Amino acid sequence: MTEPLPGLVVIDKPMGLTSHDVVGRLRRILHTRKIGHAGTLDPMATGVLVCGVGRGTKLLGHLALDTKAYTATVRLGAATTTDDAEGATLTEADASGVTEDAVRAGMAALTGAIQQVPSSVSAIKVDGQRAYARVRAGEDVVLAARPVTVSAFDLLALRRKGTFLDLDVDVACTSGTYVRALARDLGAGLGVGGHLTALRRTRVGPFTLEHARTLEQLEADPTLSLPLDDAVGVAFPRRDVDAELATDLSHGRPLPVAGIGGVYGVFAPDGRALALVSERGDGDDRRARPVVVLAPAGS
Repeated sequence: MTEPLPGLVVIDKPMGLTSHDVVGRLRRILHTRKIGHAGTLDPMATGVLVCGVGRGTKLLGHLALDTKAYTATVRLGAATTTDDAEGATLTEADASGVTEDAVRAGMAALTGAIQQVPSSVSAIKVDGQRAYARVRAGEDVVLAARPVTVSAFDLLALRRKGTFLDLDVDVACTSGTYVRALARDLGAGLGVGGHLTALRRTRVGPFTLEHARTLEQLEADPTLSLPLDDAVGVAFPRRDVDAELATDLSHGRPLPVAGIGGVYGVFAPDGRALALVSERGDGDDRRARPVVVLAPAGS
């Protein structure tokens, strides 16, 4: 069986599937075991999930996925054990009297550089075990606050449903931010409790819903969202080199520096992505050294 071309597949993940479930489906659709994913989404969440295929899996650990964007729905008037709709209700309060001005002020207080306590059912490890596993085992888990940046927490719509108040919101944030913790903290700050009822990731790093396809679309047309060369061009700064330097790099040899910060892609004269490199070392020893060689000599 012919191996699929290497690259990235950006999936619009449906509700109810784990990220691992999506990888399993992709393995059947694309007929390869060599598939991985970056930026896990909870089963309740939908939207952008970046997956690597073949040598594209080598990109996953180096993608700049440090900024993310979501649309979400927050319900004020009830707090849950998981800070989302999948948990049991902890408290209820009448949120019908909460004003739009109070909501906007509460959201503004959670915007910018903040200290956020992650949800206790998050995947953060505590003494080598996932926090959610400890909670399921009956432990009372309280995680330490961590710095995150919420660059946007905007109100799109407000709907009153009896004693509840439902908010449609836009969120842009750094990696490690929990949107359900924003819902929890917004409700707590307003004195009525809150939890997340819907979450859709619209962007992770440079990848948006415009890059994404559903699993059904992929089954009908099992092709990559971005072949390897295009994926490197989208996700990393680009450096083009001549044939001599391309040969050096394909053998794993370092290149002269170009003054490009961070990890970047190096391309051969024919447009092939040769490697991801970073410039390391001091003084005369500073070189652009391979991080991942994508097109080794003889390939």
